[in-house]
Amino acid sequence: MTINLMLGDCLERMKEIPDGSVDLTVTSPPYDNLRTYNNTLDWGEHVWKPVLQELFRVTKDGGVVVWIVNDATIKGSETGTSFRQALYFKECGFNLHDTMIWEKQTFTATGALKTRYAQVFEYMFVFTKGKVKTFNPIKDRLTKGKRKKHGTVRQSDGTTKKQSSIGKVYSEKEAQRFNVWKINTECSNNNRFHPAQFPEQLANDHIISWSNEGDTVLDCFMGSGTTGKMAKLNNRKFIGIEKDETYFKIAQDRIAAI
Repeated sequence: MTINLMLGDCLERMKEIPDGSVDLTVTSPPYDNLRTYNNTLDWGEHVWKPVLQELFRVTKDGGVVVWIVNDATIKGSETGTSFRQALYFKECGFNLHDTMIWEKQTFTATGALKTRYAQVFEYMFVFTKGKVKTFNPIKDRLTKGKRKKHGTVRQSDGTTKKQSSIGKVYSEKEAQRFNVWKINTECSNNNRFHPAQFPEQLANDHIISWSNEGDTVLDCFMGSGTTGKMAKLNNRKFIGIEKDETYFKIAQDRIAAI
């Protein structure tokens, strides 16, 4: 599978990607300047609005963008930047296909908050360019259903009689997953390469859900290359853009090791 890794500013390098050539984007942009990423961050409306315009240009008809974001809380009020971005996606021409939630299973709060509950989730906005062309639902939610138990019952005179329901038993079956995904954060030192790295399972499950083998996956904020690694493992083509040389090298090594 073709792997194309680009070092540089995402807005400039995205201009090299042909129109309508990307099936799926899975990415997590900077959150309200919450992290500086080795002092390379310049993030605001003047940056993210052109990026969203470029995403619309490069996405195929029926393609999907998964935008994983959160908001800073400043002076007791959340900024709402993620919602402004979601609305601007719609202005660019995307459909807001789903508002999904990533519930972090291994999140550890640093202390009790005095005026609010600790936030343990991030938004996963799913945008489509027109009608979505690929959806491979993950079926890993166990549900219990009743079924009849067939057999025979011995009568008082010693004879047996067939009976179609002598009781009910429960059986488990796998059903389609809901849109709240409970996934560990993978925060151990052995597998953390980036301050805002999301779990491999998160990238993997979106890639499986919204693309097929041979499709092209983009991460325009590649970081340490988690999306690229999982794209390669799932036989997808990959385009990754990262401006920080340190993280770019980490991404190269992780993806090349597959």
